[in-house]
Amino acid sequence: MRLKTSLLKEPKHKELVSCVGWTTADELYSCSEDHQILRWNLLTSETSLVVKLPEDFYPIDLHWFPKTVGGKKQTPAEIFVLTSTDGKFHLVSKTGRIEKSVEAHKGAVLAGRWNHDGTALITAGEDGQIKNWSKSGMLRSTLATQGSPVYSVVWGPDSERILYTSGRHLVIKPLQPSAKVIQWKAHDGVILKVDWNSVNDLILSGGEDCKYKVWDSFGRLLYFSLAYDYPVTSLSWAPDGEVFAVGSFNTLRLCDKTGWSYALEKPNTGSVFSLAWSADGTQVAGACGNGHVIFANVVEQHWEWNNFMITLTKRKTMQVRNVMNDAVDVLEFRDRVIKASLAFGHLVVATSLQCYIYNTRNWNTPLIFDLKEGTVSLILQAERHALLVDGAGLYIFSYEGRLISSPKFPGMRADMLNAQCVSLSNDTIAIRDKSDEKVILLFDALTGKPLGDGKSLTHKLEVVEIALDQCGPSTERKIALIDKNRDLYLTSVRYLGREPKICKIGSMIHSMAWNNAANILCGVQDNQFTVWYYPSAVFIDKELLPKTLYTKDGRAHCYSFVLTCLLLSLPSEFSHAPHILSYVDTKVRLRQRDGSLLYTSVPPYAVLLHENSSSARWEDALRLCRFAKEQSLWACLAAMAIANRELTTAEMAYAAIRELPRVHYINFIKQQPSKESSLAHLLLFSGQVQEAEATLLQAGLIYQAIQVNIDLFNWERALELAVKHKTHVDTVLAYREKFLLTFGRKETNKRFLQYAKGVEVDWEKIQAKIEMELSKERAKAANASVRSSLVQRR
Repeated sequence: MRLKTSLLKEPKHKELVSCVGWTTADELYSCSEDHQILRWNLLTSETSLVVKLPEDFYPIDLHWFPKTVGGKKQTPAEIFVLTSTDGKFHLVSKTGRIEKSVEAHKGAVLAGRWNHDGTALITAGEDGQIKNWSKSGMLRSTLATQGSPVYSVVWGPDSERILYTSGRHLVIKPLQPSAKVIQWKAHDGVILKVDWNSVNDLILSGGEDCKYKVWDSFGRLLYFSLAYDYPVTSLSWAPDGEVFAVGSFNTLRLCDKTGWSYALEKPNTGSVFSLAWSADGTQVAGACGNGHVIFANVVEQHWEWNNFMITLTKRKTMQVRNVMNDAVDVLEFRDRVIKASLAFGHLVVATSLQCYIYNTRNWNTPLIFDLKEGTVSLILQAERHALLVDGAGLYIFSYEGRLISSPKFPGMRADMLNAQCVSLSNDTIAIRDKSDEKVILLFDALTGKPLGDGKSLTHKLEVVEIALDQCGPSTERKIALIDKNRDLYLTSVRYLGREPKICKIGSMIHSMAWNNAANILCGVQDNQFTVWYYPSAVFIDKELLPKTLYTKDGRAHCYSFVLTCLLLSLPSEFSHAPHILSYVDTKVRLRQRDGSLLYTSVPPYAVLLHENSSSARWEDALRLCRFAKEQSLWACLAAMAIANRELTTAEMAYAAIRELPRVHYINFIKQQPSKESSLAHLLLFSGQVQEAEATLLQAGLIYQAIQVNIDLFNWERALELAVKHKTHVDTVLAYREKFLLTFGRKETNKRFLQYAKGVEVDWEKIQAKIEMELSKERAKAANASVRSSLVQRR
């Protein structure tokens, strides 16, 4: 990725350009100390004078009224705020007419910013004050007062906090007076510019120490640059939060959100005092010290999938290269490309007006349809359809171009969604709620309606990242989530009755991704790369889960003891928390913090095992495990077989990993006289006690349900069932008495003491009753088997 810059031969402004701002993706306004406001039309390459300002009017900052309010599409902006050196801010119409001028500060007004929904305006002055104004320019409050000028101020993503500079410090101040203020030393010199992105919630700062830095919203440093030759005079986030631009003297830099630099341009501009991105994030404009306005387009973005590599060579041109046969195709578009995604055999391209869908088997005939909103900020793909997110909402399209659904929910801010807080599968959409980050909203992809009874999934901590698995039936759909403690959890998204358990399967997880062909999860865990071959094992046999993992530490393997010790002293290639870009078949693509791409492979056996399991080819699965001779595969097979009630295969798999107690228990399950008993004990095997009890009670096997609770020492529940069904009260009392005698204790439970007075315990009678119950169950099972065989013969 790089910037393609353009400058006119002669500057249109005669003096320093102080600020720029986009009205649309093709129209820009610029203000200069030559007292002129110019309009730049990029479609016609024309520049026209909007208004000539008074001679004593020196503009400093410009910000257009937001185009989207509350997530709803609005008409193009018609008004902007313009700050000046005389202590005033001005509300100026698109035609250049000054609608209102307000005395705001003593000294220059150094910054003015609308909040995200356009209901408030904030200004920062040379007098060290920060003031909050209404939309019409009425003063609401003075938020801060300090002894030094406030060079830059921005709103937080929720419009409830502000970030401003205080010399070498950064300050986050909530609007509520009683809320806690966060302040920290950020630079070694005066901070000149800050920005706070509403999508990724990250903060940028740059100053006279010639560095730029990336922070999270708690003030923790995520990245700092080297000290460059000149102070950082401007910086700005792209609207989608994936990249940002940094301006300095004769310097324009494009950087990834993690801080590393994609491209460096050295135009003849003087200092770049202001940077502004177009709403679609495809181009950035800069206000230059020598009177120029610089324009830069983002080009040479890359997308990869299997054997295809696609590059955006120009604004309206893509090159497709098949690395298998080196065949090259060129794709031309009518309008500039805004977003693209390549996955599941399809390329989805969003331009400013249309969406193009290509099949990787045929690049000549794309499916084309018009877009309602021209600023697509996110594209996600599943096997059967794609999700497009723009400023107005979410839309799911089939690969034939048909609109399938458009999920909506209260307080939706589609412009604040990114790939970490939205996930798509063939049948489900998951969205992290921006207003409460512990909540995950779940929707049916085919209807757009909330799943089940509309109840959302709630975690105990704020969720950082979510991902839905991509394979299998919708009833078994799982979602993986990483919370703010960097713990990884797994749970079901579709369920009936009781809410599913949210089970922890890992800790210190920096990034994760599901495989495209099987429900295999990979993640960067601490300093190693980890693959969960069968994450659902946590619901079947929790103790088995660690045995299903495959790990890599990123160091080369060596058979020399001395070299091994040297290698162990070196950092792993996974020690810098790389971000996983994709997990396709057996290949995982990661991006390291320095921007370099890292590829690693995963053995193919787990994918084959999933295929055999899903198609019930258990003999093939056993042969595969015997061939591979890996404990992790045997452990996966054991869990898969239990999940599918294939006891013979499970018995062999558990035996292969030397889990003898489980082998004995499986034999015990196989010896059960009825299907209901077998099912109940399988549920017990997976730790689902209540479900096992319910299964037995529904089948009329009262004694077996009581015995299950006795075996688990759930004495009160066992007595409750016996009393309720008026049977085997003496059995419960007998086993309870035996249990207490073993440990040399006396009965203290009032309920047991009460029933012990009126019930005689006779072990011979109890044994006879138990035998009778088991005989009835065997007879019932035999009759059911006979009836089943007769039905099959007919």
